[in-house]
Amino acid sequence: MHRLKPDRLPRHLAIIMDGNGRWAKQRMLQRIVGHQKGVETVRMIVEECSRVGIGYLTLFAFSSENWLRPKTEVQALMALLKKYIRSEVPRMMQNNIRFAVIGNRHELPPAVNKEIDEAITRTATNSGMLLTLALSYGSRQEMLGAVVRIAADAASGKIDPSKLDEKVFSGYLFTDGIPDPDFLIRTSGEMRISNFLLWQLAYTELYFTDVNWPDFDAAQLYKALKDYQDRERRFGLTSEQLRSCS
Repeated sequence: MHRLKPDRLPRHLAIIMDGNGRWAKQRMLQRIVGHQKGVETVRMIVEECSRVGIGYLTLFAFSSENWLRPKTEVQALMALLKKYIRSEVPRMMQNNIRFAVIGNRHELPPAVNKEIDEAITRTATNSGMLLTLALSYGSRQEMLGAVVRIAADAASGKIDPSKLDEKVFSGYLFTDGIPDPDFLIRTSGEMRISNFLLWQLAYTELYFTDVNWPDFDAAQLYKALKDYQDRERRFGLTSEQLRSCS
């Protein structure tokens, strides 16, 4: 941690938490055990990110496609999610963390949505890091929904289609009000984005590690953040242009 530069931390860190099932399979355990172990990693990473000064942390917890998994696994994941949210609210309050969810919440069980609503309400006045869980989330579905709402607003005269730009479009996404991620970490060795924040990741720095999520510890987090700080983010400019602006 002492090697990190506080002024060069990503403002917004997004993580695709992958490898719970593989971690369990390698140990000849049931997949749900891997998910339970993964929750422990979530708890630690959330607290570490808050401690070092990350402003926004978005975790890909359950995708739209995950509903296709075996029914017993989905039920176990929903029960684990409900338990996690309820148990973490006191820690969020202690660490001044706000809580939010993006995704198609209407697809989640009512009991899970109840815990989400309570957590959002209880942490609403906190002023620290914003922790966002992506639940029943798919970026293509998010963008398609935005297009449908834009078309409806244009037809009703609420917006002028000729004035539509990137800022207006972003306001129709689940992430309205949240800055685009500066840095994305994906664990478990998979090297794809998997329908996660496709619009928002346009200029995000990507980091892939072979470490499965349950084994992604604080040292791995700091290693990734150090890698981010060693990069040059140009946003289409040349290195010379960046230096002349600094």
